[in-house]
Amino acid sequence: MPDIDPRPDENEDEQFARVLVSRPDIARMAGVKRPAVSNWERRYPDYPAPAAPQTGSDPEQFRADEVLAWLSGRSVPANALRPGEPAGTTYGDRLRAGLTGERAGSLLAAVRRLTGADMERVRGPAPLRLYLEWLLHFVCRAILEGDGWAPGLRHFGESARECEVPEEKYPYRLPTAFVDMVDHSPPRSAEEAREAFDLAFGLLRDAEAREGGDFLTPPSVSRTMAGALAAVQPQASKPHDPYCRAGELLTAYLDAAAAQGADVGGVSGRTPRAHDLRKVGMSLRVHGLEVAGQNLGVGPRTPATGPVDPPGSHDTVITNPPFGVRLPDDVPPPSYWTYGPVRRTEFDWLQYAVSLLAPQGRAAVLMPAGAAFNEGAARTVRRGLVENRAVECVMALPAQLFERTAISTHIWFLRAPDVPGSPEGKVLFVDATGLGHSVTRARQALADEDIARLVQEYALWCEGAANGRGYPGTPGLSRVASQAEITVHDHSLNPVLYTRAAETAPIAAVDPAEARHRLSELAAELDHLHAWARGVQNDVDRRLGRYGL
Repeated sequence: MPDIDPRPDENEDEQFARVLVSRPDIARMAGVKRPAVSNWERRYPDYPAPAAPQTGSDPEQFRADEVLAWLSGRSVPANALRPGEPAGTTYGDRLRAGLTGERAGSLLAAVRRLTGADMERVRGPAPLRLYLEWLLHFVCRAILEGDGWAPGLRHFGESARECEVPEEKYPYRLPTAFVDMVDHSPPRSAEEAREAFDLAFGLLRDAEAREGGDFLTPPSVSRTMAGALAAVQPQASKPHDPYCRAGELLTAYLDAAAAQGADVGGVSGRTPRAHDLRKVGMSLRVHGLEVAGQNLGVGPRTPATGPVDPPGSHDTVITNPPFGVRLPDDVPPPSYWTYGPVRRTEFDWLQYAVSLLAPQGRAAVLMPAGAAFNEGAARTVRRGLVENRAVECVMALPAQLFERTAISTHIWFLRAPDVPGSPEGKVLFVDATGLGHSVTRARQALADEDIARLVQEYALWCEGAANGRGYPGTPGLSRVASQAEITVHDHSLNPVLYTRAAETAPIAAVDPAEARHRLSELAAELDHLHAWARGVQNDVDRRLGRYGL
């Protein structure tokens, strides 16, 4: 197989553009005889040309991405399909599988095909959102109801029939590719099942967001929030998301807890849209949580309008609530507004999250960056939270992590207020704005090593506080500030303010005579550069003058 050197900044197609394949490579991976490749070249003028002229005895080679695009338009005849390959499999599917080491008939390969090269052909007149909703239904069936069970997946039996048919009917008739995928593409492993489901689910939520629905929390942000909490919370912890969107933070916590060797016995969550409950339940089951472990229900878009859960009812809260909206003036201040009546949804959710925490409980709440330094009543809330030792850590994330918005965000890690043994109101500030890598020109993501680094910072801080040893932070990334220092900064909780202040060293004393000499040298150098620039400009004017310009 040709060697692919994966690079974190590249997607799969960009990686294939750097790979060259020979005619024998193409024949082997596409599952055809060697003469068939030559026949394609002779018969079809649009078949890709060799990548570059070859010399000596070197065989001609082709760019893998160009061959893949061409073969993706050629379906394998029904009588030539391999066992497990659904109808509609293309020679491009086989080539992609050969390049990646993935079986062409696997569930993940089928979902990639149905959301990529073959999507427009398969979906017909259906709107994109409806197409993806039906695709997700069949992916769920393939995972939870199929006959081929992958290692690590529970057989849910009749209870899995909750992969209900979508309420909106598909125009005309369902694409047969869906049915073929269910019948012939069972997942090979629990990991592949989750990846296939999450791919279809993420695309569906993006399509719904464009129609006015809620955006998903970016996966790298979900993994950071969940990984940090799972690293410090006890094994018996049951996460709660009071605004669970599509359940992405709950499933991220399940995955993070599993990586820690912990067994989460159940989760709970509230979503403002009743029809989202079925999708959240499907996602949780695919990620390994049985129906009995789910406590899901409908909740308000902002808790000030109720109904809400009782105070102190949860040991772990993780949420990405809506923000940037002002509450109406006629909404009475709820009882949990302990720290100030700020009529912004983000501070309503923030104070509500704190109220939910049981003793020793912790929360991770995604907040807009401005909440850390806005003036007025917001400052009053911050002061109250800090003085009551409810803020453990504020972590500034890179910009452009979200689709279609460049908003900057922070993760606020909170604990139940005034808990004995909390570290004297000290707060860990983490500036991760310089981390991450570009996924597209308009979007960034945190790499695995970035996520691990941020999780470790928070875990070390909590461990040091629990053992009475403290944790000083990592220069250039994090720093601990006392309550007195935060007061000096007017209760701003902007991580950049504290981490970069530590990098500013006092200016050493300079001898006046040495300073005058150095300034004289710089002035002479500046005069020389000005003279050189004037000479260049005169030469340009003279040359342009020859053309009457």
